[in-house]
Parts: sequence; structure tokens; C-alpha cells
Amino acid sequence: MVSSRVPAGITGAPFRFMLASTLLCFSGYALLLPVVPLWVERGGSGAFGSGATTAVLMATTVATQLAVPWLLVRIGHRWVLAAGSALLGAPAPFLALSPELAPVLALSAVRGVGFGLATVAGSALVAELVPREQHGRAAGRYGLAVGVPQLVLLAVGVAAVERFGFTAVFVVAGAAPVLGALLVPGIRMPGPSSAAPAGPRPRWGTRSALVPALAMITCSVAQGGLITFLPLAVPGAGLLVPAALLATAAGALLGRLVAGELVDRLGWGGRLLVPGMLLTAAGMGAEVVGGGALVVVGAAAVGFGFGMVQNDSLTLLFAAFGSSGYGAASALWNIAYDAGTGVGALGLGAVAEPFGYPAAFATAAALLCAGVVACSWRPVAR
Repeated sequence: MVSSRVPAGITGAPFRFMLASTLLCFSGYALLLPVVPLWVERGGSGAFGSGATTAVLMATTVATQLAVPWLLVRIGHRWVLAAGSALLGAPAPFLALSPELAPVLALSAVRGVGFGLATVAGSALVAELVPREQHGRAAGRYGLAVGVPQLVLLAVGVAAVERFGFTAVFVVAGAAPVLGALLVPGIRMPGPSSAAPAGPRPRWGTRSALVPALAMITCSVAQGGLITFLPLAVPGAGLLVPAALLATAAGALLGRLVAGELVDRLGWGGRLLVPGMLLTAAGMGAEVVGGGALVVVGAAAVGFGFGMVQNDSLTLLFAAFGSSGYGAASALWNIAYDAGTGVGALGLGAVAEPFGYPAAFATAAALLCAGVVACSWRPVAR
């Protein structure tokens, strides 16, 4: 007999435990994202080496994410989320042993495996733990759990290094995801619902997935380059860089929450991708000009635009793959996010090395404009 139980929804305890675990997991990630490039740069690596730390983290993340839908079916969402959180956090304190590029890259690779497991399992649980009509708001709340650590810790990480040193930051960043893994048993999976349609068989090449994936990639390239290189592009600026990192995280958080409401309550799914990309491009253009408050305003625009794209693209992919393919939809969304971040760090670093950071930011803005043209040429099905 098939169980008639349905997901408890966005107010249920399982969803709240998942959000708490996600918040702790992303705390460890966000704290170190701008710190590790700074660590190897002070160890003697240039802009390319600094970008390589983020690129390696994201490369192993993406490679792992390809296998996560298979793992979700065979060992379950909770085990994958717990293992990923532990692998992301446990290696972090060992970064303090050396700022040399090779050992930092090796540890970043291990952390990337954990991040790949945790990100796909977490965003798949967004769809698994709530009914379909709440997907937009659930994605917005998931964005809150992802965004709050970045809102606070992207800015705090750089400032905390100056005050407390790298070792203390590495230890705290390692402990948070491990604590998140301990909350995973509170996530109770719902039984199958006889009323819920199975949806189409998941297909990685589904045409309706191309536009949201492209929007995610181009925006994440821009944000990955911004987060990685802004501390290096504006050296000795006091609180300006922490304020800009805070602004981009706050913008992303607000963008995801606003988009979630618009998608669920007004049915604007698919209509927010192009405006989000254009706003992100404008923000990167502001970083090219640079100077004072414009650095902060541009970072806020990048965050808000990307936040809109994150929420709208995730709900579009859930719809494209159907309820039987939530794991595959989550994997594709996370791969687009993390591959773009890695490309932004490594590719824009390659531009910045000979031509400077403004040229790298301009390249990201041009890529976004090309993405807008491509998305407008092939509009997404709503």
C-alpha cells in the first residue's frame, strides 16, 4: 500500500532542520571563500595562484556533483548531506599548516568533494520536503540559509584574519559544517504521496533547462571573480572591501527572497532571468569604474541580480525535470553555480594577471551581456 503522507512544507520541522544544517555548512564555506586566496597570495602566489584555490575547490565540487543524483537514490539525502558537511569542514584547520600553493590546493580539493555532496543534497531537499506550490518560497528560504552566512562571513572573514589570524579563522570554518552534520538526523523524509504526479523522466539535455543553466553560469562567473579578486583589487581600502562583500551577500539574499514571492504568488517563473543578468552586468560595470561608494553599490547590484537568477532558475529546473528528477535538477543547478564560480576565479584571474582587475571585471560584464542575448533568443518556457 502506498503511503499518502505528503511533505510537511516550509513550516515543518524537517525543512527547518535542513535549513539549520545548511546554514552551518555554508558558514564554513563562506568564511574561507575570500580568505584562502588571500592566504596563498601572502605565501607568495600571484593572482593566478590565488584564483586557482577557488577554481580547484569548484572543480572537485562540480566533479562530485555529477555523481550525487545517483548517491541520493542509493544511500539517501540525509547521508549525503551529512557526509558532505563533514568533508567540507574537517580539512579546513589543516590549511594553517602551510600557505604554499600545492598543499592548499590539495585540501581545497577534498573540501570541494564535501561541498559538492552537501550542495546537491541540500537543494534537492528543498523540493523533496515541501509541496510543489511552495517551491518558490522554499527556494527563497533556502537562499536565506545560504545567504546569511555569506552576508555576514564573506565580510567578516577578511576582517577576522587581520584581527585574530588565519589559524583561528580556519578552525572556526572547520567546526561549523561538522556541527551542521550533527543536525541531519532531524531531517525526516516524507513518504510518497499518491496525489503527487511523478513528472517527466529526468533528462540532462532537456531544452527547457538550457536557459536557466546558462543564466546561472554567466552570473556565477561574475560573482566568483568579484568575491575572489575584490580584496586584491582594492588593497588598503579599510572597511570598503568588507562593506562591498557584505553588500553583495545582502543583495543576493534579498534577490532570492523577492524572487521566491514573485514566482509563487504572481507566477513570474521564467521572467526574472534576463532582468537579473542585466542587473549583474551593470554591477560588474560599476566595479570597472571603481572608487569609493561605487564599489559597494556595484557589489550590491551583482548580488541582487544573481539572487533573482538563483531562485528563478532553481524553480524552473524543478519544473523541467519533474518530481522524479529533483536530484538531477539540483545537480545541474549546483554545477552551473559552482562551475561558473570556478571559471570566474581562474579565467578572470588569467585576465587580471596581465591586464589588471578592471579588465577582468569588464570581461565578466561582457559575458553577461552575451548571455542576455542568448537567453532572449531562446526564451524559457514558463
